Amino acid sequence: MSLSAPRRSTAAALALTSALALAACGNPDDGGTTEVASGNGGRTTINLTADQDRVRTAKVDVIAAKVPAEIRRRGTLEVVNSSGSAAPLTFVATDNKTVIGVEPDIASLVADVLGLELHLNPVSWENIFVGLDSGKYDAGFSNITVTEERKEKYDFATYREDNLGFEAKKGRGLKVDGPEDVAGLTVAVSSGTNQEKLLIDWSKENERAGREPVDIKYYQNDSDTYLALQSGRIDIYLGPNPTAAHHAATTGRTEVVGTYSGAGADLQGLIAATTKKDNGLVEPLADALNHVIENGTYTKVLKRWGLTDEAVTTSEINPPGLPRTAG
Repeated sequence: MSLSAPRRSTAAALALTSALALAACGNPDDGGTTEVASGNGGRTTINLTADQDRVRTAKVDVIAAKVPAEIRRRGTLEVVNSSGSAAPLTFVATDNKTVIGVEPDIASLVADVLGLELHLNPVSWENIFVGLDSGKYDAGFSNITVTEERKEKYDFATYREDNLGFEAKKGRGLKVDGPEDVAGLTVAVSSGTNQEKLLIDWSKENERAGREPVDIKYYQNDSDTYLALQSGRIDIYLGPNPTAAHHAATTGRTEVVGTYSGAGADLQGLIAATTKKDNGLVEPLADALNHVIENGTYTKVLKRWGLTDEAVTTSEINPPGLPRTAG
């Protein structure tokens, strides 16, 4: 799925507008809701409590029959997701233990179609892939980007666009459109992510062009990252655009100073359900995703979290992803 630079900018801007709509307006009566802007210019209330009342759909026998026999016998879809807090993607409800967000909701729809009970397994980012490799988990639904390197070990069924956000302290006057704009800056990024790969590529490109490289920093958790951002120890934090825009809107202390496709300049990044290569699960995952796209429940989930502008029209199996690092 190719994406020219102008279209990429439009898609990223739409994603930013959508995510900015997630500015929190907590309900003073119960503390368990927040308001987000809906696509028609109105506002909708998001449930932040453990009682999610998720959008559900019916089992589709012909798709469920494609699920590997071992999983069908077990009766559960073992989904792995990141334990980090990244609203509105995956985070913890007001009970401080129930995992909620757009990622669990989409996984829930897929499990419904496959006639399986959803079982979420929150782990650290690196352990997502360790668990998929060992077969401990069936699929990852955790804002995982399709990359050419990952395709060697995993199969992908896409379900959202992937746009990245450069977040800076408000008022810094920074703007990021390309590699030259981060030359010599200190930028934080999470290890093992496509954001990190993109940033490393940009740093190398800067050096080849005679500019300063990027000073890349890593922090253990978001709270440390944002403390460093506020104190001036880092200039920018690069992460998923929905979470960057959500944090900026809800705190008022930061701003998104640039967006970029998660697959680079010439390709729209895509987020996908991720499963161990050749384990027989990717086709029913894609079929289930296409079914919920067609029956409208997918759109309801994205609307619920303010992310309708990241919708895809079809789930693709193993499409082109973020290219390998050059040289």
